[in-house]
Amino acid sequence: MSPTILVIDDEPPIRKLLRMGLATQGYAILEAPNAATALEVLGRDSPDLVILDLGLPDMRGHDLLRAIRASHPGLPVVVLSSRDDEGGKVEALDLGADDYVTKPFGMAELLARLRAALRHQLAARGERPVFRIDGLSVDLVRRIVKVDDVEVKLTPREYAFLRIMVLHAGKVLTHAQLMNEVSVSSDPQYLRVYMRQLRQKLEADPERPRILLTETGVGYRLRAPDEELNLKLRAANDPKPAVTEAGS
Repeated sequence: MSPTILVIDDEPPIRKLLRMGLATQGYAILEAPNAATALEVLGRDSPDLVILDLGLPDMRGHDLLRAIRASHPGLPVVVLSSRDDEGGKVEALDLGADDYVTKPFGMAELLARLRAALRHQLAARGERPVFRIDGLSVDLVRRIVKVDDVEVKLTPREYAFLRIMVLHAGKVLTHAQLMNEVSVSSDPQYLRVYMRQLRQKLEADPERPRILLTETGVGYRLRAPDEELNLKLRAANDPKPAVTEAGS
């Protein structure tokens, strides 16, 4: 599931520019032309980051930022404003803004600042911005997946499955949990198809998976890095051969 960004700006051309620029990077976009709509969206949806213009028609941008911080304390907020006002910038940062970008802005710079804010969010939640295990690396911010340093192209649905498993690495996810998170058919056969496709792209031996493991009759589990280390230590100290988990 791609990160979702809420754009709060009363200028349609700016919202269009951001929508197009962010969509090309794989982000899902929510939009609000004013503070009232923004608060409604925040109450209904769960964006991963907010881009906030301070010059809103119905509320002072700093007051909206204060409201966002009160209701969503961990939500990254990047302020976007035409005001080259040091006092306003300091106030926004003191109120909890993660960054401040002045209009006009370059899309490349804005994207870099968004990635930094998302990385900080993941770190604050105890999650890894880049997940690594057994030659596989998953960059949750850039949405880049590599096997042995070679980038692997995943479909949006394949990436959505992998992302949710990375976020819960080491934990068993039931068929129902996975299908609900990615909004696919309730038929487990669909899940098996996607898991087979992922293993073909990510596992050295898809028939004997070491990363994407099957928990028979329950669901699937992505092996956690610390679990891999424990297995190696156990194997080094145990003369009996290790049992390899088989996939389905």
